[in-house]
Amino acid sequence: MKIYVGNLNFRSTEETVTELFSAFGAVEEVALITDRDTGRPRGFGFVTMTNDDEAKKAIEELNGKDFEGRDLNINEARPRAPRQQREPRW
Repeated sequence: MKIYVGNLNFRSTEETVTELFSAFGAVEEVALITDRDTGRPRGFGFVTMTNDDEAKKAIEELNGKDFEGRDLNINEARPRAPRQQREPRW
């Protein structure tokens, strides 16, 4: 199950987020999103856990909890909406 993790501290790392979620089960992947132009963290990311029950428990336990000075916003990730193609501006 893929989990959305929002309101992360900008200093959070993939390692610290992995450690946080590992308390609830096996973490397959952690991806923290960065700004494509500046490379700076955007304050959110995604955690993929191998077991859905463990993922649901992590969501239940961690949503609204303080992590590195910020209250996390955690829920099941929704599929990304398809992007609309823009017409050229010329």
